[in-house]
Amino acid sequence: MEYVSLCWMTVEVIGSIGIGLLSGSLALIAFGSDSLVEMISGLMVVTHLKSSSASPSALEVTEKITKLLLVALIPIIAAGAVYSYVMGLRPESSLLGIGVAMGAVVIMPILWVEKRTIGRETNCTPLSIDAVKSVTCFLMALALLGGLLVNYFFRISWVDYAATAVILAFVAKESVEAFRE
Repeated sequence: MEYVSLCWMTVEVIGSIGIGLLSGSLALIAFGSDSLVEMISGLMVVTHLKSSSASPSALEVTEKITKLLLVALIPIIAAGAVYSYVMGLRPESSLLGIGVAMGAVVIMPILWVEKRTIGRETNCTPLSIDAVKSVTCFLMALALLGGLLVNYFFRISWVDYAATAVILAFVAKESVEAFRE
């Protein structure tokens, strides 16, 4: 299941960031950046699952790196939003971005259920934690999709900033929870 998750996350990262850069959508870039951090976390889980002799210290180091990357996203997303707003950048609507967001809305709940089930059956804490990240990604994808659809149908480009704010809130919440674990 983690391999399917990593494949989708790769598509999500490349698609979101690439399309975000082309269309000027900070919400897509923020979503893709968070997906990159989740992909790194997923790679850690796969490494943990594959190696029965993985040292706890190696797992701790990779967890700390992932947490720091997640926290680093907060000022990056916030600075990008402020810059875009001050410079008067208006994101274009993007059917490809809508497609990526719709894919995440469909795939992430499936991954969440599968990861949660396997995590419980195998008593694998890292996989259970990764399952929670899939739920967060689903919720961020809903915010992203809503913003992209409003911009596409109604040409209200500032909704991208609202979607970015929602994504930023989720990233901040994830960061706080990651450091509490």
